[in-house]
Amino acid sequence: MLSSRGIRLVVLACLVLTQVTVLSDITFSEKVFKSVAERYSAEAEVRVREWQQLLDKQRDLSIDTQLYEVNKFFNQVSFIDDIQHWGIKDYWATPLEFLGTNAGDCEDFTIAKYFSLRALGVPASQLRLMYVTATRPRQAHMVLAYYETPSSVPLVLDNINKRILPASQRRDLIPVYSFNGDGLWLAKSQGRGRQMQGKNNNALWEDLNKRMQQGY
Repeated sequence: MLSSRGIRLVVLACLVLTQVTVLSDITFSEKVFKSVAERYSAEAEVRVREWQQLLDKQRDLSIDTQLYEVNKFFNQVSFIDDIQHWGIKDYWATPLEFLGTNAGDCEDFTIAKYFSLRALGVPASQLRLMYVTATRPRQAHMVLAYYETPSSVPLVLDNINKRILPASQRRDLIPVYSFNGDGLWLAKSQGRGRQMQGKNNNALWEDLNKRMQQGY
């Protein structure tokens, strides 16, 4: 989880975020499962197979069911700070790394849910990874926001409060900024905000996608 200073630094870097390639197609194969077992453990392979089963079962169901099941599945993973987990202050794990190690921080929960919903066919335009300030206790935090329409109040998928609630009912969260593969928005109220434009990319987001392409 980022510190308040860390959020400010990432905001400065992300103010110029625009087009970044995002992988919405998650490929499972025996090669992937074997790699997970060798890299992590047999238990990790089971978790990744359960993830595949989750996506297969949810593919044709309602969006409400998909949000609920994806949120519930990943919220079973243990929380751990990056410094303890990876030995660095900020690391964005891929879903395979997250499930492989069975632990991660708020960014990792949010990333895994984002890619899972994209794999289920939810458009990037309806999803945003949202940095917020949580007020109880006061700390930097990340959640996933789902927008039914561009102007609707988003639903919040969170690993702290595990209930999926409209942002209007999460008075304990103060939006800072949000983004997806299409751009960055500075938050104004209830997760809506002004889209920023620019030329450079977010290094953490790019590195995450690169590792996903490499099968991590």
